[in-house]
Amino acid sequence: MSTAEIIGEVQKLPPDEVFELSRWIREYEAELWDQQIERDICAGKLNKVAQEAVAELRDGKTRPFPE
Repeated sequence: MSTAEIIGEVQKLPPDEVFELSRWIREYEAELWDQQIERDICAGKLNKVAQEAVAELRDGKTRPFPE
């Protein structure tokens, strides 16, 4: 089924089912994001950023988040 076909079918749904589907899609996207981040961490893709953050913290170049 193509994306266009899926969109057409979604447009036929009653609003409560659209909201339910939307909630499910957001949760699914979050799972996919978590999986991608985990793969990137395992592959060392975030090492440089993490090292820079630790160095800035050590050197006093950080500030607290506003409340």
